[in-house]
Order: sequence, then structure tokens, then C-alpha cells
Amino acid sequence: MTYSFELRHEATKEFGDAFIWYEEQQRGLGSIFKSAVDNKLRQICANPFHYKISYRKFHEALTDKFPFLIVYTIDEKNK
Repeated sequence: MTYSFELRHEATKEFGDAFIWYEEQQRGLGSIFKSAVDNKLRQICANPFHYKISYRKFHEALTDKFPFLIVYTIDEKNK
């Protein structure tokens, strides 16, 4: 079973800020960053229990190639 995800407003803003920062560093790097985040979100949705619990019910997944940590919870009621 594949899970879905919902981004909080704060996460969306943080992602947008990081995208802009990477794009300012090098043209096209923001798109590579976005692909890395999208890929990690797909991996999380496919197997959300794979990633470690860092605090109480919060899991952490680090993106590949970028120091961007995705913190999430699993809502079993709304898969």
C-alpha cells in the first residue's frame, strides 16, 4: 500500500526558500534539489516505516545529495 502525504504550510515555505537558494547558487540546481525531494517523498510514501523515529512519533528522512531533512508523522487513519 502506498501512503499519501500532506505538506504543512511551514514545510512548503521552507522547501520554496531552499529551492530559491539552490537556484541562486547555480542555475538548474533548484530543479535537481526538487527532484531529490520528490524522490524522497515517493520513497517515504511507499515505505513510511522504513525511516527512523527521531522523537515520539516523528520520523526523519534525509534527501540524497542535499542536506535537507524531511520530518513526518504517519496517520494510519488517513492512508
